[in-house]
Amino acid sequence: MPQASNVLDRVLVMEMVRVTEAAAVAASRLVGRGDEKAADAAAVEAMRKAFDELYIDGTVVIGEGERDEAPMLYIGEKVGGAPGEGPKIDIALDPLEGTTITAKAGPNALAVLAAAEEGCLLNAPDVYMDKLAVGPGYPADVISLDKSVTENVTAVAEAKGVKPNEIIVCVLDRPRHAELIAELRELGCGIQLIPDGDVAGVIAVTDPETTIDIYMGQGGAPEGVLAAAALRCVGGQFNGRLVFRNDDERARADKWGIEDLNRIYKLDDLAKGDCIFAATGVTDGSLLDGVKRLRGGRMTTQSVVMRASSGTVRWISGDHRSH
Repeated sequence: MPQASNVLDRVLVMEMVRVTEAAAVAASRLVGRGDEKAADAAAVEAMRKAFDELYIDGTVVIGEGERDEAPMLYIGEKVGGAPGEGPKIDIALDPLEGTTITAKAGPNALAVLAAAEEGCLLNAPDVYMDKLAVGPGYPADVISLDKSVTENVTAVAEAKGVKPNEIIVCVLDRPRHAELIAELRELGCGIQLIPDGDVAGVIAVTDPETTIDIYMGQGGAPEGVLAAAALRCVGGQFNGRLVFRNDDERARADKWGIEDLNRIYKLDDLAKGDCIFAATGVTDGSLLDGVKRLRGGRMTTQSVVMRASSGTVRWISGDHRSH
């Protein structure tokens, strides 16, 4: 277990929840309204304002894209209310993980962030990543992206003491996963297809109540770093390998200092040292309930916050008055 950080004090753990709550509440006003951009913009603006109230000297290392693509919370942007004075903290964030889900009022939309000491989160370019994850309690290196789908499922099944066809795998529902799904079907695995929100999908492997054993498939690299931060807090294993589809994406990797394009990243490569992970539900999902608007201008939120050094997981129910 990593040592507690003097930079990430206990107060900051709870303050991070305020940041994800603010983003979730703002995005919730646009649930089911069919406007992805407006929902995302509302979450971004609210999260940025909440950061500015914290006594930190923060740098966004995983954000809403690069500076020329994102008006706010871009990679490299400084956040926090104490630039040059407060503790130096690197932040990975997704103010609204599941913009399409939110626009359509689907499940599992989240406001998410991870925080660590300076230099402890991978500066992942905004490209795809092959991902493979299992929860805690398995032998070291039970999974590997160097193995085939069948070999990984078989290894997890053996470690769990069940047959491969008793394993349940979570996969993002995309045409690019047709071969992966076909191989899993051949094994007789149960497959839980999710429309979006692969941070929640990866974290689901840590919760026995979801019954999901493995997460497999290709999704965004930034979301991979966020999910790895969560797994670092609660245990589990993760493999990630960046996927480059063209020269422009390879140039992005070079810009962020990534030289080995075929490297398999494990948990400690993506999020090392002490780190904090926080998430608040925007819509109801397997991990968290969404924002509920009640009579009299009240709202309720459900959040989770985790810390790697203590292994503590706190579930927080908030009751807010709308302003």
